Amino acid sequence: MAQGPMSSNVVLVGKKPVMNYVLATLTLLNQGVPEIVIKARGRAISKAVDTVEIVRSRFLPEKVNVKEIKIGSQVVTSSEGKQSRVSTIEIIISKKE
Repeated sequence: MAQGPMSSNVVLVGKKPVMNYVLATLTLLNQGVPEIVIKARGRAISKAVDTVEIVRSRFLPEKVNVKEIKIGSQVVTSSEGKQSRVSTIEIIISKKE
């Protein structure tokens, strides 16, 4: 995942409850954004998957497509200077026509 300014179609998943990210995704879909990228790393990956599944199955069944899933890892340096690898995921979803 590239560092830099985030575009308006990206939902970054972190420590908040899953429904916050579901609401953010639904808001973007209702604004007419054609593709949404849901990004997470480390322990938040399961929340990203839950977010997509809740949007797909509960809120917009048969109306949302998972277009692509990208997985990878990043090297993160802690405050003590220790480096470790962290898994990353990007789930790209789009509204069906």
